[in-house]
Amino acid sequence: MSAGAGTPRSGYGHGARILSVGIATTGVVTLAYFALAAQALDAVEYKRITLVWSIMFVIASVIYRPIEQLLSRTIADRRARGQDSGGGHLRIALLIQAAFAATFLLLALAMRDELQNGLFDGSSSLYWVLVTGVLAYAASYFARGFLAGHQRFALYGALVLMEALSRVCFVLAVILGVASGQTAVAMGMAAGPFASLIVVPWFFSRRRRDPPPDVSVVKETEGGLTLRRGAGFAVAVFAVMVAEQTLLNASVLTVEGTSPDPRLAGVVFSVLLIARAPLQLFQAVQGSLLPHLAGLEATAGREEFRRAIRVTVLAIGGFAAVISLGLLAIGPPVVETLFDIDYSLARGGLALVGIGMGFHLMAGTLNQAALAREQAGAAAAAWLTSAALFVAFMLSPLVDDQLLRAETGYCGATALLCGLLVIVYRRGGASPRRQAQLDAMAG
Repeated sequence: MSAGAGTPRSGYGHGARILSVGIATTGVVTLAYFALAAQALDAVEYKRITLVWSIMFVIASVIYRPIEQLLSRTIADRRARGQDSGGGHLRIALLIQAAFAATFLLLALAMRDELQNGLFDGSSSLYWVLVTGVLAYAASYFARGFLAGHQRFALYGALVLMEALSRVCFVLAVILGVASGQTAVAMGMAAGPFASLIVVPWFFSRRRRDPPPDVSVVKETEGGLTLRRGAGFAVAVFAVMVAEQTLLNASVLTVEGTSPDPRLAGVVFSVLLIARAPLQLFQAVQGSLLPHLAGLEATAGREEFRRAIRVTVLAIGGFAAVISLGLLAIGPPVVETLFDIDYSLARGGLALVGIGMGFHLMAGTLNQAALAREQAGAAAAAWLTSAALFVAFMLSPLVDDQLLRAETGYCGATALLCGLLVIVYRRGGASPRRQAQLDAMAG
């Protein structure tokens, strides 16, 4: 019998396709929300709405993604072993999530004056929308991890889509005259995560029984999830998320703080959107890849594990090559027109961002392999090292042109990150003696 026979039959390829449709549709609906908000509000109010969304999105993804990943990995591992998916591990994940949410709330209350008066021009409504929305996302991300672990990707896609559709309803109410003002538009951001949870009861009403595992290929468990192991995993993934946001935003912030040209920070942000957009869609692959790999790791599916990584990395490489060649050929006029940039862009610099995007996506794939193998700490060290060197490079005078510095630095940092994660990946397999035992069991 082949290794991995005991894993659930639904592969990550099918899940990735379903999630890609859901997340892509969600992206379109989110763009519609902001396009309609721009029509419903004046320029100052619209800027505040985008600011609230940007802060909420970064905070929620950084502090709650760790629990989504923890749940996804743990539930998939237990299902592959034929263990029940309810119980102590859910309570542990819930406790850690509550700790993250409570920490945010305490910090938000302590910084209320800075947020409300400094960022939101004295608007208490926008401040409370931010606080309520971030707290609501705790439940939304918990549900995402739960659904991903059970490989219910259609429901996962429906959850994120329902969240986006709910936001649009609020801005439509303003356009139609049922409501008015920036507060009504902003309330959609707080209501969306609550509304998205409507899909969760659907899971329990149509819950499927997992097939029994093949005990001949199930690896020995190293013990169930404990608070210490869960917290360690969550903190490591939190570090990964902070490092990723650093790779995407540090160049904009350093240029904003040091460049005499007020346009340049906006140009750097627009150029790095070349990387941001594919990373957003890649969440679909990540969301389905981790539970798939966790199931294979639990059932000694070494070859299938490697094949999943190899196929994904090769697909990313081909995609990045096409994007980079396109940027090299016609990048400057396309990007300048698309983002209305009054700045001369270099073909080579844009191509470097395309290559860096490919390394970034590959690193995300290798990161999921590390999480599946419980190497979250080693992965976090790779991310933090790369992010720290990137910030140091952006603050150095090694490249005079700050735009080229950002493009070169991003490409170099993601290449280093990818290389470090390759080392982690190669060290992540079983020892030769242990692998021989697993192969004998699978044979």
